[in-house]
Amino acid sequence: MPRPIGNGAISLGLVTVPITLEPATETQDVHFRQVHVEDGGRVRYQKRREIDGQVLTEDVIGKAYEVTKDELIPITEDDLSGMPPPTARAIEVVAFIDAGNVSFGTGDYCPRPKGEVANKPYTLLRQALSRTDKVAVVKYALRGRERLGLLRPVGETQRS
Repeated sequence: MPRPIGNGAISLGLVTVPITLEPATETQDVHFRQVHVEDGGRVRYQKRREIDGQVLTEDVIGKAYEVTKDELIPITEDDLSGMPPPTARAIEVVAFIDAGNVSFGTGDYCPRPKGEVANKPYTLLRQALSRTDKVAVVKYALRGRERLGLLRPVGETQRS
């Protein structure tokens, strides 16, 4: 079973269905590491300061917004903490459209009801989409970015 990548809720008007979000497919990729040919030691990359080449640790590295090639504006964690996360942990249903009007691509995720309380409204939503041959256009945040997606019934699960 895939490992959940997040928790949240499907929000449909006044109804909120707690869910966990899992990848719908498993990756079969092979991952290689770079090694030194002679002794097999791993090759690592270091972050160095552009000015003098000094090696830096994560605790002294910050963020900045690039205005022009030569002008940077430092951004602190306090600056970022004041910004509300887009659709924080919510999958907001924006509209319903006919399933025949869309083609589905890659990057599927599978929301699953979280707990016994979520089973009934989750099943009701899945059955309603299935019976009407509709998909829900949803807005959600994943990995710090707000995205649009489709929520559609597939067998006994839903994918977004």
